[in-house]
Amino acid sequence: MEITPSHLKELANYKMPFGKYQGTYLLDIPEYYFTWFKSKGFPDGKLGRMMQEMLEIKINGLEALIKPFQTP
Repeated sequence: MEITPSHLKELANYKMPFGKYQGTYLLDIPEYYFTWFKSKGFPDGKLGRMMQEMLEIKINGLEALIKPFQTP
């Protein structure tokens, strides 16, 4: 996957569609939640890919690079 500004904007503004953090931007969900999903299995499809990417961003401390793409 190519990392483009439009992809970063989509990632920064993607909201969790279910569960404890329903309606919360993936960027604002704590790392432990994604780590739990990694151990249990990420959902299929786009949401799962976005969650995996967000886990890598959080593990590497890169949230500040994504935050400017988030729209209030």
